[in-house]
Amino acid sequence: MNTQMINWQEISEQQKTDALARPAIADNALLSTQVANILSQVKKQGDKSLFALTEQFDGIALTTLAVTAEQVKQAKLALTDKRLKAINTAYTHIKSFHSAQTPEDIFVETCPGVRCTLKTEAIESVGLYIPAGSAPLPSTVLMLGVPAQLTGCKRTVLVCPPDKNGQLANEVLVAAELCGITEIYTIGGAQAIAALAYGTKSIPAVNKVFGPGNRYVTEAKKQLSQQVAGFAIDMPAGPSEVLVLADKDANPAFIAADLLSQAEHGADSQVILLTDSARLIDDVNIELNKQVAVLSRREIAEQALKQSRLILTKDLSQAVEVSNRYGPEHLIVQTENPQALLTDLRNAGSIFVGAYTPESAGDYASGTNHVLPTYGYSKVISSLSLADFSRRYTVQEISKTGLTNLAECIIELTDAEGLDAHQRAVTIRLEEKA
Repeated sequence: MNTQMINWQEISEQQKTDALARPAIADNALLSTQVANILSQVKKQGDKSLFALTEQFDGIALTTLAVTAEQVKQAKLALTDKRLKAINTAYTHIKSFHSAQTPEDIFVETCPGVRCTLKTEAIESVGLYIPAGSAPLPSTVLMLGVPAQLTGCKRTVLVCPPDKNGQLANEVLVAAELCGITEIYTIGGAQAIAALAYGTKSIPAVNKVFGPGNRYVTEAKKQLSQQVAGFAIDMPAGPSEVLVLADKDANPAFIAADLLSQAEHGADSQVILLTDSARLIDDVNIELNKQVAVLSRREIAEQALKQSRLILTKDLSQAVEVSNRYGPEHLIVQTENPQALLTDLRNAGSIFVGAYTPESAGDYASGTNHVLPTYGYSKVISSLSLADFSRRYTVQEISKTGLTNLAECIIELTDAEGLDAHQRAVTIRLEEKA
């Protein structure tokens, strides 16, 4: 299968908009209703519904939801030394990068006697959702668990759908232990998010939930964040995406591999190549056909490639403009001098610079976080960091001298806004005799 080249210079403004459109998230009305029914069931029936829904959707009749310390111990013993070393190495790199993000309180005396502080503290309780599709995802455990650990959240809860034996993958349990997570439950889907938001007898509620999931999980996060007071989610989510920006000297085999690394995520994933070389597009097409043929997830990748885009621009400057307009989750820059483009590149969840920086490195072990904004949200939302597991608040302390210094300003502004009680809260203090 060949993906048709799009010449950016030859298409209309509407065609440009269409070329950069994301795949539609289908069946929104039906999905919304289905998820709302699940949420209602969990809210009314608690644990009973969690067992029933797990049997209905996962085909498992569980007798308990909690994972024991002994199960975690056995999981560690079951893994090879090589697998354990890989998980530990990734943990070390991720922890190293995220440790540098630890915030410090800010103190400012805005005028004599007026001291203002910006403080940061960990969110008290967080829930981490770990998908469990065709393979375990210890990398996602690390990407969510390390920031929670470093921030100092008092309670971190991990939920993950069980396999056909009612178990979680050994790799997931070992990664959770590294992150200091001891509260682990074998529950997935929209019902898991509902349990974290509402709370049940087995799973007390949390303040904020993190992690990717299928469209049911995504819809549940959206609905619950609007319904439950004090409950928040990490970020809006859509299908995975990558954009490669390359010049004529880029390696077409590398580019094809990068595009396919995202295409295999799901049939609704989107991959884009921006280049000023028509020859490179031809060569990448050849490589895509060659490489996709041997993938274990070939059918999924081929479906995703049907909505891929290979776009020819007049030069790299225009390619940068198109990339900024799209705002990709992952942006890979494979040009002769990639650093020269970084100043103008923006609106990307994470940028991968140079021929030997595949997106896969960020997914697993370079140290940056792989939980990133999709669907164009990179224009306004940042990649996951310690800040997402924290809340910031201000403190102010004002002496009588300080209030005297502020009084004229406050009185004038309260007059302008007609708020007499606000003004009196100041003047009554200044009238007090020492």
